[in-house]
Amino acid sequence: MHRNDDWQNGWHMPAEWVPHAATWMAFPHNISLWEGSWRVTLEQVQEDFARVANAIARFEPVKMVVDPSAVERARELCGANVELLPIAIDDSWCRDSGPTFVCHPQLGLAGVSWRFNAWGGKSAHGLDEGLGRRILNQLGLECFGTPLANEGGAIHVDGEGTLITTESVLLNGNRNPGISKREIEDVFSRLLGIRKTIWLPGDPDYVTGDMTDGHVDGVCAFARPGALLVDATRDPNSTYAKVAKENRRALELATDAQGRSFEMLELFEASDAVDPEAEVFCASYTNFYLANGAVIMPAYGIDADQTAAETLRLAFPGREVVPVQINHLAHGGGGVHCITQQQPAWLVRG
Repeated sequence: MHRNDDWQNGWHMPAEWVPHAATWMAFPHNISLWEGSWRVTLEQVQEDFARVANAIARFEPVKMVVDPSAVERARELCGANVELLPIAIDDSWCRDSGPTFVCHPQLGLAGVSWRFNAWGGKSAHGLDEGLGRRILNQLGLECFGTPLANEGGAIHVDGEGTLITTESVLLNGNRNPGISKREIEDVFSRLLGIRKTIWLPGDPDYVTGDMTDGHVDGVCAFARPGALLVDATRDPNSTYAKVAKENRRALELATDAQGRSFEMLELFEASDAVDPEAEVFCASYTNFYLANGAVIMPAYGIDADQTAAETLRLAFPGREVVPVQINHLAHGGGGVHCITQQQPAWLVRG
């Protein structure tokens, strides 16, 4: 088994914009999880997932984990460049239950399997808690395990030693009771090659109702090292306005692993798309995904989609911005980034 003691040993988590070998997703099949609370039908959600998968598949291969009960439906909706992998699963949030891939210049690719407990025991996870390890086994890759409860949507990295996360997730008693920031930072250093962890408050008072408790991929995203796209609202009286303000303030006070203050570009949320009767609705345009040569952007069929697309073109010159409508997926509290996980294309040197 490979050792990964510190930054100098070479293992690290690359930024999302490095070239990908593939994107991993998981196809929704659990009708009780989707139709019990989210005011959508499973069929509608499956169509949204397939639209995202097919959009990404224009740019890179997609590997879709599918519960055996849903293979026929997935085959009906997904295109030829979406490979279906029958694996028993509970839910469909591969960013969180899947592995976090790490790379080494001589040893190649491996992965981290976090302790996944479904955002603090909020959902079924008897099968999904082992999904990261099963995916790595399928690929024949080394798996680094850890007792730290974490999800892929709770962390963003710049590939140069900086990680951003939220206190409301990783310090939450429903995940890591009694664990300190320093202990968590040590795990990120050992497993991901991180030298600087930036802590945002997240959503400490749970005002958004987000079952993740405030994942960072709904708050901000790296455009490049030293530059961030930041979720914002045009409604200063909304319940989210204070949350956004406090997270923005923490970013303004922070510096990255290279000592840089952040350049920030605002992405205003899709307020007009929010279903007022929904228990939760993900309206964050920062929940986009970087595929090879593209930005796969959440869209809602509203005017704000165009403004968000223009902002993303400014942030990612040379990438094609591809809006994908996800209104039904958004009722489950997630967006495009929440359902995707990048597998870097990492060549061994020498």
